[in-house]
Amino acid sequence: MSEFFSIIVPVYNESESINFVVEEIFSTMKLCKNNFELIVVNDGSTDKTIDKIELLKKKYKIRLINNNINKGQSFSIFEAIKYSNYKTVITLDGDGQNDPNDIKKLLNIYNTNQYGLVGGIRKKRKDSYIKIISSKIANKIRSFILNDNCEDTGCSLKIFNKEVFLKFPYFDGMHRYLPALFGGFKSNTVFIEVNHRARFSGNSKYGIVGRLFKGIKDLVMVYFLLRKLK
Repeated sequence: MSEFFSIIVPVYNESESINFVVEEIFSTMKLCKNNFELIVVNDGSTDKTIDKIELLKKKYKIRLINNNINKGQSFSIFEAIKYSNYKTVITLDGDGQNDPNDIKKLLNIYNTNQYGLVGGIRKKRKDSYIKIISSKIANKIRSFILNDNCEDTGCSLKIFNKEVFLKFPYFDGMHRYLPALFGGFKSNTVFIEVNHRARFSGNSKYGIVGRLFKGIKDLVMVYFLLRKLK
């Protein structure tokens, strides 16, 4: 893993998991020496998340972006990517469900230079039954309309090219459409199975209420954007 890369972790009220996530990332990436940077985006947390990140900064080299108010996952990822130092970007959740040990597997594929994006697929999800079913339905509809060749766009563990990403028009919710956007910009994508783990505690913090109607709006917008690109 000689390629320099930026790991981006957006967090919102993840005080119970942030210590484990950061420590696991640095433990897993220790063979990379100084080949990576970790950018943590505190997205307006109202718990003790920011306090714990400040303590972690005393032990680990962490670049912190602090949103004063909750601005959403897409905004947090977009800002962090603009702030990042390297052209290879890795994203993963801050709740501990993504496994940093899978990063090496995805990087080995990405470093062949055949793909602009390599994403994870959660074959054995550790989520509620309702969340799994609703996600599968949404993925099938999206994949059928956009033909993005991805059965699980909701998996946050992805590796992709920063320069291609910054060509995309920003919109809230864009992180769910990265496979389609990369494909629309003539960049090859591939998806492989990754580990998925149960949350430490609580429920998903990002975008459950109102996701359906907003998802339809975003889907229509992306569809016409891709048609325009063709």
